[in-house]
Amino acid sequence: MTLSSYIKAAMRQAQFETLPDGTVYGHIEGFEGVWASARSVAACRRELQEVLEEWMLFRLKHHLPLPVVAKIDLNQIAA
Repeated sequence: MTLSSYIKAAMRQAQFETLPDGTVYGHIEGFEGVWASARSVAACRRELQEVLEEWMLFRLKHHLPLPVVAKIDLNQIAA
C-alpha cells in the first residue's frame, strides 16, 4: 500500500458541513486535530488534504500510530 492510497481512503471518509456564517468545515473522524475550514467544499477539501498530509508526516516522523483506513495499516510499514 502506498501513502497516496491511504490519503485517498482517508479523504473518502471526510465529512463537511456548512456553518451559519457560510464557511465550510471539514474533518475526518478518528484523525484527531485534522480539520479545515474554507469558503467552499472544494477549497475545504484541498485544505483538509494538506492538513492530513502534514499530520501524517508528523506522526510518522515521531513514530506515533496512524489510524487504519480501508484495511490500510501504515503502522506495519513504518515499523
